[in-house]
Amino acid sequence: MARKYAIRDQLAIHSVTFTVVNWKDIFIRDIYKEVIISSLKYCQANKHLQVHAYCIMTSHIHLMLSVSEGELSDVIRDFKSFTSRQIKELLQNASTIESRKEWLVWMFERAGKHNERNNNFQFWQQHNHPIQLSTNHMIDQRLDYLHNKPVEAGFVFKAEDWIWSSARQYAAEAGELELIYL
Repeated sequence: MARKYAIRDQLAIHSVTFTVVNWKDIFIRDIYKEVIISSLKYCQANKHLQVHAYCIMTSHIHLMLSVSEGELSDVIRDFKSFTSRQIKELLQNASTIESRKEWLVWMFERAGKHNERNNNFQFWQQHNHPIQLSTNHMIDQRLDYLHNKPVEAGFVFKAEDWIWSSARQYAAEAGELELIYL
């Protein structure tokens, strides 16, 4: 059975959303957001990933991605697997300051035990809801949607004030990642 949302053109620009299982607000801590940023940088340098836009929210991340060669779905799989392992290690590290450590580990282990595709730990939900961005209208719409999420959530008044988003770079300010602008 074919999935409605699948990456059919591996070299096209896609909008994807990665959501933490049970929508747990783990990205309220910078240490976990830094795992996402460093992993995206690694994929840019080593896996031909092109980041066009991003926004890290408290329980999910929005991305507009493509690859210059290879398979976008492979890069996404590797990124999610690696970041899941890194965050698990941080949660299990005694020196990590996290008041919800035991509860979060329990939640992610419980989710992993209820999913036959995992051994014993699941950080990300399985689906990415990829949408191929094939027109300028779709690209503009997704950029606005993605960059305005922190404003809609009430975190900031202006999109470019959210430091964990490419809105800053689209407003000609410094940002965390190298972008391929749309």
